[in-house]
Amino acid sequence: MSNMDSTTMDHSEHTPKPEASKSPRTEAMAMTGGNHIHVDYSSPSVRGRQVFGGLVAMNEVWVTGAHKATSIKFDKPVTINGKTIAAGKYGFFTIPGENEWTVILNQVWDMHLADDYDQSKDVIRFKVKPETLNETVEALRFEVKEKDTKTTTISISWDKTQISFDAVNAE
Repeated sequence: MSNMDSTTMDHSEHTPKPEASKSPRTEAMAMTGGNHIHVDYSSPSVRGRQVFGGLVAMNEVWVTGAHKATSIKFDKPVTINGKTIAAGKYGFFTIPGENEWTVILNQVWDMHLADDYDQSKDVIRFKVKPETLNETVEALRFEVKEKDTKTTTISISWDKTQISFDAVNAE
């Protein structure tokens, strides 16, 4: 056994430095009428690429972000598109289309990409019309905003496309 003196080896040069993610994990949230709504997602950037119909396939299930699936959490039940959704955490998926998108909340929120996506576990699917934006949104952005004391508007913007829908407190 060797005796160690007060000097120890510095291993900092051997430790890999974490690279800044090109799709950083971020979140959007709002409090509406006592209901905290929270979206957790990875935010990829356009970086000169063709997004829809290129980076993101059209008419296929997308995690609506990068890497790990996006999740949405409601502290209280909400009504979306006429259906009551129980309080809880859900996987948030979309199917981008030219003239309409399908928004999906799924029971499974913890997955990588859409590899393990199972349509039989969908809680709700509904259609929304995409809007064309005048300005490019470089990094994928979710916004969760109180519209009135019972209603929260959830929107997704990326490149020159935006979709949005309302979640109404069910209580």
